[in-house]
Amino acid sequence: MVYSDKTLNCRDCGEDFVFTVGEQEFYAEKGFENEPVRCPQCRAARKQRNNGGGRPRQQREMYPAVCAECGVETQVPFRPNGTRPVYCRDCFGR
Repeated sequence: MVYSDKTLNCRDCGEDFVFTVGEQEFYAEKGFENEPVRCPQCRAARKQRNNGGGRPRQQREMYPAVCAECGVETQVPFRPNGTRPVYCRDCFGR
Protein backbone atom coordinates (compact mmCIF):
# COMPACT_ATOMS: atom_id res chain seq x y z
CA MET A 1 0.00 0.00 0.00
CA VAL A 2 1.23 3.49 -0.84
CA TYR A 3 0.85 6.05 1.94
CA SER A 4 0.93 9.83 1.92
CA ASP A 5 0.82 12.33 4.79
CA LYS A 6 -2.72 13.11 5.97
CA THR A 7 -3.95 16.15 7.86
CA LEU A 8 -6.33 15.18 10.67
CA ASN A 9 -8.20 17.22 13.27
CA CYS A 10 -7.62 16.55 16.99
CA ARG A 11 -10.70 15.52 18.96
CA ASP A 12 -9.46 17.24 22.14
CA CYS A 13 -7.86 20.54 21.15
CA GLY A 14 -9.39 21.00 17.68
CA GLU A 15 -6.02 21.69 16.03
CA ASP A 16 -4.93 20.07 12.77
CA PHE A 17 -2.02 17.62 12.88
CA VAL A 18 -0.20 15.52 10.30
CA PHE A 19 -0.54 11.74 10.32
CA THR A 20 2.78 10.99 8.65
CA VAL A 21 3.67 8.18 6.27
CA GLY A 22 5.92 6.66 8.96
CA GLU A 23 3.10 6.70 11.51
CA GLN A 24 0.72 5.15 8.99
CA GLU A 25 3.22 2.37 8.27
CA PHE A 26 3.65 1.80 12.03
CA TYR A 27 -0.13 1.60 12.52
CA ALA A 28 -0.42 -0.89 9.64
CA GLU A 29 2.46 -2.99 11.01
CA LYS A 30 0.77 -3.18 14.42
CA GLY A 31 -2.59 -4.03 12.85
CA PHE A 32 -4.31 -0.84 13.97
CA GLU A 33 -7.34 -0.20 11.78
CA ASN A 34 -8.34 3.28 13.00
CA GLU A 35 -6.48 6.51 12.45
CA PRO A 36 -5.51 8.55 15.54
CA VAL A 37 -8.13 11.00 16.75
CA ARG A 38 -5.79 13.07 18.96
CA CYS A 39 -2.67 15.05 18.09
CA PRO A 40 0.64 13.83 19.55
CA GLN A 41 0.55 16.46 22.33
CA CYS A 42 -2.98 15.52 23.44
CA ARG A 43 -2.11 11.80 23.21
CA ALA A 44 0.89 12.35 25.47
CA ALA A 45 -1.17 14.41 27.94
CA ARG A 46 -3.91 11.76 28.03
CA LYS A 47 -1.35 9.00 28.53
CA GLN A 48 0.24 10.94 31.40
CA ARG A 49 -3.15 11.41 33.08
CA ASN A 50 -4.13 7.76 32.67
CA ASN A 51 -0.81 6.19 33.65
CA GLY A 52 -0.37 7.45 37.18
CA GLY A 53 0.06 11.11 36.35
CA GLY A 54 -2.67 12.01 38.81
CA ARG A 55 -1.07 10.97 42.09
CA PRO A 56 2.47 10.09 43.05
CA ARG A 57 3.26 6.45 43.71
CA GLN A 58 3.58 5.65 47.40
CA GLN A 59 6.94 4.29 48.51
CA ARG A 60 6.65 0.78 49.90
CA GLU A 61 7.91 0.32 53.45
CA MET A 62 10.78 -2.16 53.68
CA TYR A 63 11.88 -4.22 56.69
CA PRO A 64 15.33 -5.57 57.57
CA ALA A 65 15.87 -9.35 57.48
CA VAL A 66 18.62 -11.95 57.26
CA CYS A 67 18.47 -14.45 54.39
CA ALA A 68 17.82 -17.99 55.63
CA GLU A 69 19.89 -19.42 52.75
CA CYS A 70 23.09 -17.34 52.55
CA GLY A 71 22.92 -15.20 55.72
CA VAL A 72 23.19 -11.84 53.94
CA GLU A 73 21.34 -8.83 55.39
CA THR A 74 18.51 -7.79 53.09
CA GLN A 75 15.25 -5.86 53.08
CA VAL A 76 11.80 -7.25 52.37
CA PRO A 77 8.40 -5.59 51.79
CA PHE A 78 6.77 -7.34 54.76
CA ARG A 79 7.46 -7.56 58.48
CA PRO A 80 9.16 -10.94 59.11
CA ASN A 81 7.57 -12.68 62.10
CA GLY A 82 10.03 -15.57 62.45
CA THR A 83 7.59 -18.35 61.55
CA ARG A 84 8.84 -18.74 57.96
CA PRO A 85 12.26 -18.39 56.34
CA VAL A 86 13.07 -15.14 54.58
CA TYR A 87 15.27 -15.11 51.47
CA CYS A 88 17.29 -12.40 49.75
CA ARG A 89 16.57 -11.56 46.12
CA ASP A 90 19.34 -13.85 44.84
CA CYS A 91 18.31 -16.90 46.88
CA PHE A 92 14.56 -16.49 46.44
CA GLY A 93 14.62 -17.48 42.75
CA ARG A 94 16.65 -20.68 43.25
